[in-house]
Amino acid sequence: MLQVPGLSRGLLLASLVFAAGAGPLNLGFASDTNPDENVQFRTHAQQILAAAQKRYDTEPTNGAAAWQVGRATFELVMVLTDAKEQERIIIEGITACRQSLLLDPKSAAAHYYLAITVGKLADLKRNLAAYTMVKEVEREFHKARELDERFCNAGPDRCLGELYFKAPGWPLSVGSRSKARKHLEAAAELVPEFPENRLLLAEAYLKWHDKKPLARELEALEKLWPAARTNFAGADWAPDWSDWQPRFDKLRENGQP
Repeated sequence: MLQVPGLSRGLLLASLVFAAGAGPLNLGFASDTNPDENVQFRTHAQQILAAAQKRYDTEPTNGAAAWQVGRATFELVMVLTDAKEQERIIIEGITACRQSLLLDPKSAAAHYYLAITVGKLADLKRNLAAYTMVKEVEREFHKARELDERFCNAGPDRCLGELYFKAPGWPLSVGSRSKARKHLEAAAELVPEFPENRLLLAEAYLKWHDKKPLARELEALEKLWPAARTNFAGADWAPDWSDWQPRFDKLRENGQP
């Protein structure tokens, strides 16, 4: 099963939620107060992007090389602080993803990372065009899901579920409790061993005061956590764990009867 680090954590849709009208959210790394760790994350992301760009430069007709640039730009932008630099880099990623789709229109990965990079640009812009961007993001995640629902550990369902869960509802935006439940539960069913899928679902149950399903998800998380620490280990997954562990701890604290 394909495992894609970094872009699986819940913070990946901070941009979409803002653009959908919910206002800015504090969805940064849990380690934001640790400058040394943030430097490590940034250095690692820069290295990944440099390698992806090098491959794309030598293989300009390789659709996979193109979307990998898009993925890497998002990873880097998430650990940068200068807005102009973030916008410049994420536009490069969007361009690469659009080129990937020209090369291979049926690439689930290209649709998926186009959705993510466009969503981040919407966050950076924070203007009236953001809603249009969110609709494009929604469409692209649905297309990715049609092509490969298991991509990025059930990423399309996970991202759609988070978007519908956190965005305001109609007429302000695309938020929908029923759609959120459908996609979050689908992601957890498709790839139950992936922490982010169950964390998001548990957080939704907590917000909705669904006590029995919440208890079930907390039990599942307790069981999968030790193995997940082994299966999703290393530098690529370090930013994810800086996000996952505090969220799990908070769920344990707030989700107990």
